[in-house]
Amino acid sequence: MNMNRKGRALLSAAACVAAVGLALTGCTNTGTTAPSSGTAAATDAAQTAAPVTGPTCSLADYKGDKIDLTQATVGFSQSEKEDNPFRIAETQSITDEAAKVGVKKFIKTNAQSTLSKQISDINDLIAQGAQILIVAPLNSDGLEPALAAARAKNIPVITIDRKLNATACTDYVSFLGSNFVEQGKRAADQLIAGTGGTAKVAVLLGSSGNGVTTDRTSGFLDEIAAKGPNITVVAQQTGDFARDKGQSVTEQLLQSNPDITAIYAENDEMGLGAQAAIISAGKTPGKDIQIYSVDGTKNAVEQIVAGAYNGVIESNPRFGPLAFQTIQDFMDGTAVGQDVIIQDSEYDPSNAAAKVGSAF
Repeated sequence: MNMNRKGRALLSAAACVAAVGLALTGCTNTGTTAPSSGTAAATDAAQTAAPVTGPTCSLADYKGDKIDLTQATVGFSQSEKEDNPFRIAETQSITDEAAKVGVKKFIKTNAQSTLSKQISDINDLIAQGAQILIVAPLNSDGLEPALAAARAKNIPVITIDRKLNATACTDYVSFLGSNFVEQGKRAADQLIAGTGGTAKVAVLLGSSGNGVTTDRTSGFLDEIAAKGPNITVVAQQTGDFARDKGQSVTEQLLQSNPDITAIYAENDEMGLGAQAAIISAGKTPGKDIQIYSVDGTKNAVEQIVAGAYNGVIESNPRFGPLAFQTIQDFMDGTAVGQDVIIQDSEYDPSNAAAKVGSAF
């Protein structure tokens, strides 16, 4: 496909973004996929939790044993392959904080995006003596056998990032994460403002079977219906939170709906895939077709700075400090929130350059 010089430059930038972590000559200003242990970037944007206003859970409620973290075995079950910035940063944050607070033994597993493996991983952590579990669930449903195994031994389970369709303070202690409905609404607000309230939008949905996708979709669509009467959602298709699938899906959507003027991607990886597809179609991302997404990866925020992306709602993956503080409070007898909701930032052309250092 013939492309003008500007299009080739953007394609080059997108290719560099796609190759983060590889030593490619000529690739500059693409950032890194995750902060290394102890770097300033890892602590630039620590999570802040909103005040707890709902139901709480205490050690007495849960019927567990008080445990000294410096004498404890803590297990962490990561759900997805660590091939995207969010999961890399999330695992690093948990790992770093375990070392910082002096956990005696820290064991981590990765389910490689397979539910049956995550169930097996959690059972293995229990078999290895884990007394406390931190779990990033793959899906909102399906972990019941693993939760039951932990509950049978009164092992406290803290869940992060994705909420379970289970009962807090019975099946697990607390959920720590974002308000995903609000994230969808805020992305819609960015899109409405950026397009002047007139657009034809394609939605790249996350993985099916988890509450993040459901909530980010409903929040976005409800806000568009309420505040964007001249905005039409022309397509919704699953991109599975993956960059390559986000690209292939967008390529198909642009062929069947060539009048699309904006993309809402439910994570940055799909948004960056959409960006590559837009460039391949001979159009200019950020201008001919605007892109809005959720996460806050450095790769996406740098594209806002470059003018090739339009907005990102943060979903902060640095759960380590908040997770271990919640565990410590729980062990000290303090009633902790069953839902601990973090307060996320956002990025747009007015602040991206100043805030890119806080991205992950």
